[in-house]
Amino acid sequence: MVGRGILAGALALALAGGPSTAAAAVREPQPCVPKRGGMQVGESWAQRRLAFTGVWPLTRGEGVTVAFVDTGVDPRHPQLDIAKSVDLTGTTPLDCVGHGTAVAGIIAGSDREDVPFAGVAPKARLISIKQANGDRGDVTLLAAGIRRAADLGAQVLNVSIQTTDQPDLKSAVEYALANDVVIVAAAGNVQQEDGTVVPAYPAAYEGVLSVGAAGPDGRRTNFSNAATPVSVLAPGENVTSTWPGAAYEQDLDGTSYAAPFVAGVAALVRARHPELDNVRVRRRIEITADGASGSGTGAGMVNPLLAVSEILPSEVVALAPRRPDPLPSGIVAKPPPPDHETMARAGAIALIAVCVAALVTAVSLVIPLGRRRGWKPGRTAVPGD
Repeated sequence: MVGRGILAGALALALAGGPSTAAAAVREPQPCVPKRGGMQVGESWAQRRLAFTGVWPLTRGEGVTVAFVDTGVDPRHPQLDIAKSVDLTGTTPLDCVGHGTAVAGIIAGSDREDVPFAGVAPKARLISIKQANGDRGDVTLLAAGIRRAADLGAQVLNVSIQTTDQPDLKSAVEYALANDVVIVAAAGNVQQEDGTVVPAYPAAYEGVLSVGAAGPDGRRTNFSNAATPVSVLAPGENVTSTWPGAAYEQDLDGTSYAAPFVAGVAALVRARHPELDNVRVRRRIEITADGASGSGTGAGMVNPLLAVSEILPSEVVALAPRRPDPLPSGIVAKPPPPDHETMARAGAIALIAVCVAALVTAVSLVIPLGRRRGWKPGRTAVPGD
């Protein structure tokens, strides 16, 4: 199982052999004959586990552009509607491996009544950027593909590719992030035979939504790279998706098939919450995941319904109405200047009134006293009298 997971997950990888080695592999003429898929398909455990169809009454990803840098795509598949195909390899935009077609189906395969399979965001607009024509690709072309996706207006970018840290790759990632692209990348598959693992790029770059693989039991698979900083998990074992030749594959393994599930969720979030930038979309997906369950699991299994519908207090504060502008000058009348003459008259009148009141009081006391004495002067007390 691990070997099959590594083989499937290694498709479209630009490995540590370096750009020059990978570029030579791309330039070699290769027949475009992808492995034959099956014509029968059933609902996968991944689709049941994520239950993303429950989000569709709210949004199906309308108006959101999702690009994927991969091995191309078969646009003739009845469940794929590709808005634009870009070929960076100089071969053909078609998918000669099958990997890119599977990634596209997981992200935005259309829902049909006669097929139990569907992508996470079936109304999202897809852009295919072909970076490899085989199971190895050029890191330089990967960096160019990331930049091209940003220039084409992608709001979400899926990179199911793993490689080593490269200056031009890091620069391309920073360029896309600066253009408000949500970058979703596979955390990578364990490939060293001696068991040592190293972080996979571009998933390990800061600001990238890194995705590890989970099996049907919900746990991280043994091939999912725990050395890469993982944001969330998504189904990456025994996954079903579209395949070249109007066919399907039902036993796909690898973190490269886990990443597009999260890219689809990011498309749903951006469609439902267009006011959120790429940082808050990534944060929302991480906060609403089902919870960590060990190393290499990040915030846990991605939860499409909560990612779209959860009310986050921090966002409510951030999105509160702005403080109204101050009223223009002159709209409120200024108070009239004080009338000093009127104030002086009022003071004089008040003083006269006080004096009159005092006089009246005195008279009311003196007159009754004089009457009782017959208006005779009072007797003066003499000492010793």
